[in-house]
Amino acid sequence: MSSLTLELGEKCGIFGVAGHPKAASLCYYGLFALQHRGQESAGISVSDGHRLVTKKGMGLVSEVFSLKDLEDMTGPLAIGHVRYSTTGESVPQNAQPLAVKLWRGEFAVAHNGNLVNATEQRTLLESQGSIFQTTLDTEVIPHLMARSKEPEPDKAFAEVLSKLRGAFALVALHPRMLLAARDPMGIRPLCFGKLDGAIVVASETCALDSVGASIVGEIEPGEILISEGTSFSKSRFSEKKPQRLCAFEFIYFARPDSDIAGLNVHRARKLLGRKLARSHPADADLVTGVPDSSLSAASGYAEELGIPYEMGLVKNRYVGRTFIAPEQSLRELAVKLKLNPLKSILKGKRVVLVDDSIVRGTTSRHIVGLLKSAGAREVHVRISSPPYRFPCYYGIDTSSTGQLAAARMPVEEIRKEIGATTLAYLGIEDLEEVLSSAGGLCLSCFTGDYPAGTPATGPVEPIS
Repeated sequence: MSSLTLELGEKCGIFGVAGHPKAASLCYYGLFALQHRGQESAGISVSDGHRLVTKKGMGLVSEVFSLKDLEDMTGPLAIGHVRYSTTGESVPQNAQPLAVKLWRGEFAVAHNGNLVNATEQRTLLESQGSIFQTTLDTEVIPHLMARSKEPEPDKAFAEVLSKLRGAFALVALHPRMLLAARDPMGIRPLCFGKLDGAIVVASETCALDSVGASIVGEIEPGEILISEGTSFSKSRFSEKKPQRLCAFEFIYFARPDSDIAGLNVHRARKLLGRKLARSHPADADLVTGVPDSSLSAASGYAEELGIPYEMGLVKNRYVGRTFIAPEQSLRELAVKLKLNPLKSILKGKRVVLVDDSIVRGTTSRHIVGLLKSAGAREVHVRISSPPYRFPCYYGIDTSSTGQLAAARMPVEEIRKEIGATTLAYLGIEDLEEVLSSAGGLCLSCFTGDYPAGTPATGPVEPIS
């Protein structure tokens, strides 16, 4: 997608700390490293061992927290969240972590993903007297926690997780323990490490690196990590199922310096670009990518064919990710502010433009137009993922098939729509081959096969 052409939003980034004297400050820096996963709101909950303090608000991490905020948030346990909404409105009360008071003590939770049975669970809970304060799918979790008869928070958490269906990576906080969990198919990533004896949990390894933590490994699908300080234990809340890690973590979401399932994201993107070059070469003078997430694939494409790689587009880094803008007209304005073509590089040249996806297509049309207006003689668009034909229910903001260019028209019509000289996509088999070392993948947005079901399918778990 590059942040410019996919026009999607992923659900969020999460971070957790147990056993560090300045857990909230550590969480703050960890969220900085995960800011690419959500720029709509940010929040941190911290525990001093007795009570929770939560601070959250709309905007970037640096806008929500002041130095005084962090000084006031004392304690060795903390969780944090950066958000882009895929379920729930963009309003302050939907910022996370969600913090509540339960009969077994205070509880806070932060979530990356989407629960496909949240509506059914919410309807059942409301019919039994529950009152919801937000429009988040995540809020069913504390309501289910409140109904659990298990006295220990980790046992109650495991019971709740067994009732959830969909994609989730979670960090949760009780006054005396940090909890972290990943859905039974591992659709969303979650890793953990150590720093001076403290346990650190994050959506991506880049966040562990940024705070100086050594990486221990990943929380496996269907696992819970429990830590009350400098030690941890792990248990299962679900039987082991085939992994279905979201392929878009490699294609776009994750930072290139992160490793997921043992595979470096930058290396994966370069390999996707090389595979794309072998299957869909172009006779051209230069290759360029759309900043930032397409640059690795573009360099791989150029290297494979021996075509010079050039910086054809310059990004204004003081403009936020365009999918953050809630309206299409604002997205298009943000793109105009965000990218500028290098006319001296592009004039009279046959250009290969490598991007990581086309979803709605409007921004792709604008970028091709930018290159042509700068004097490019030909623009050959190459996409380092298969055609995006189906909506995602697991944490990407595509709500209907009608919004998706590849669901509405064949490749040749998309080519005409965006104004490209030629257009080609990476094949699904090629994508799977490149990412095979990472294990099983969720490819539902390409194939329509939803491994964890959809909001309209699957049984509703009874609430006891």
